[in-house]
Amino acid sequence: MTRTFALPYFRLGAVALCLLGASAVHAQTYPNKPIKMVIPYTPGGSIDTVGRLVAEQLQKQLGQTIVIENQPGASGLIGSANVQRAKADGYTLLFNASSQVYMPLVVGKKTYDAERDFTPIAQIGFVPLIVAVNNDVPAKTLGDLAALAKANPGKYTWATSGLGTTSHLSEEMINRALKLDMEIIPYKGAVPQLTDVVGGHVSAAISPMPGVHSFVEAGRLRPIAVTSKTRVEKMPNVPTVAESGMPDFELLSWYGIWAPANLPADILNKLNAEVGKAVKVPSLKARFDELSFVPTQSTPDEFKALIRKDIVTIGKSVKDANIKIDF
Repeated sequence: MTRTFALPYFRLGAVALCLLGASAVHAQTYPNKPIKMVIPYTPGGSIDTVGRLVAEQLQKQLGQTIVIENQPGASGLIGSANVQRAKADGYTLLFNASSQVYMPLVVGKKTYDAERDFTPIAQIGFVPLIVAVNNDVPAKTLGDLAALAKANPGKYTWATSGLGTTSHLSEEMINRALKLDMEIIPYKGAVPQLTDVVGGHVSAAISPMPGVHSFVEAGRLRPIAVTSKTRVEKMPNVPTVAESGMPDFELLSWYGIWAPANLPADILNKLNAEVGKAVKVPSLKARFDELSFVPTQSTPDEFKALIRKDIVTIGKSVKDANIKIDF
C-alpha cells in the first residue's frame, strides 16, 4: 500500500516564508562584488563604445565595479559562448548587438539558441549604420558605387565588422538587390574594419554610427548612405539606402544586455530597473545624442518579444538571400 503524507500547514507556511525571505535578501545584497561585462568584439567599435558608457553609469548606480572584458573572435560567438557557460548569478553579463540574435540564423553549424540559452535583461537602444567609402573611391552616392562595381567586376570590395553582424547582412542585401559582385571581407570588429577602408585595402564598409562617425568627422571616410528610413540629423545631406535604389530598405543595429539562461527573477528585475534609470540620466543621454544612438526602455518581456520578432523577420531575409557562413 502506498502511503501519502501531507506536510502540516504551518510547516508549508514556514517554508514559503523562508523562500520569500531568501529572495528578498538576495535582491537586497546583489551586487556585493564586481560584475564582469563581456563585449564580444574588439575595443573602440560601436558596441564597445556604447557598452562602456552604459557600464560606467551602472557602476555609479549599483555601487560596484563593472569590469569590461573584450572577447573578440568568430564574429562574437566566442564571447557569447563564454557567457552562456557562466553561472547565472548576475556577475557575468553580455553586452552585444542584434548580431547576438542573427548569428544562429546564418552559421551552418549549431552554436547557441538565442532564446533558450540566455536571459534577455534589457534592450539599450538602436542606431543606424553608415555606408562609407575610401576617399579615393570616386563615389558620392550608393548609386555611384554600384555603377563602379558593375563596370569594374572584382575591383571593389566590402569590409564587415564580422560575419553575421548587421554590417554583414546589410552588405549582403545591397549586393543582391543591386546585383553587385563586391566581395565581403570579414574583420574582428569595427576598428580593424574601418582602418582597412581608410588605408585603401578595402573599398567600402557599412558600420554602425557610433564607430564610424569619428572617421567621417575627421575626413578619413566619405559617407554615401545611411540604413535608417530617414536621414540622420548629423548628416542631413547623406541619403538613405531607400533613396538610393532600394525602396523600403531599413536595417538598424540595436544593442542589449543578456545574462546566462535562468537568471534569478529578482536579479533580472533589479538589473532591468537600473538600466531603465541609466538611459534616462541626462549626461548619458547627451553622449548618446552625440553618437546618434537612440536609447530605449524595455521590460525583459518586451526585449524577449523583440528577439522573437527579429528571428522571424531577419530569418526570412537570410533564407531568401541564401546567406550561410561557416567557421
